[in-house]
This record gives sequence, structure tokens and C-alpha cells, in this order.
Amino acid sequence: MRAKSVVYTRQRKKKIFRLAKGSYATKKNRWRMVIQQVERSLNYAYTGRKDNKANFRDLWIVRLNAAVRQEGLSYNKFISGLKKANVALDRKMLAEMAVNDRATFKRLIEIAKAS
Repeated sequence: MRAKSVVYTRQRKKKIFRLAKGSYATKKNRWRMVIQQVERSLNYAYTGRKDNKANFRDLWIVRLNAAVRQEGLSYNKFISGLKKANVALDRKMLAEMAVNDRATFKRLIEIAKAS
């Protein structure tokens, strides 16, 4: 008697069909198209997660630049001044302060100006 892989094959296909749910036309219900679509989608998702990090960094820099320019300083000089003053805060935290905690952020600007 030969072994059949029916149950396993169905489970495997079901998992991939579930990932293709919501795709357009035959990309959600034809096996070959589904495989291609899911592979492509997962690839885009992977690169998207990497791109996201750069996008957020850009956003923080834009926010910092806007906040610092209101105080009459450029972003470049601000970051340079913080580095010289040995202030070890990353751009994410600085941008968060610029939006939510103006008093502390103004003190940081004074520190950057002084150095």
C-alpha cells in the first residue's frame, strides 16, 4: 500500500491560501498564482520593514529641524553641539521631547548653543 500525502498537502496549501486572502482575481484561488503572489508579498513585507526604519529616522530629523529652527538654530549645529556636550540621546527621544516636553528640549538647545 502506498503512502498518500493528501492531508499534509492540503494543510500546507491551506496555510498559503490563507496568506493570499484578499488578493485580486486569480491570485487568491489558483495554486500557481497564489504561490507567486504570496512569495512576492512576503518579499515586499520584508523590505518594507527595513525601509520603515529609515522612514522613521527621516521623520524624527524633520521634526527636530522644525523645532530647532524655531529657536534660531539649525539641525546640523544642534546635533553637533549635543555631541560636543556629550549628550547621548538618540533622534527618536529628541523628537519625542520636541513634541511633548518643550521645556526640557529648550534646555537641550541652550546646551547645544553653549558648546
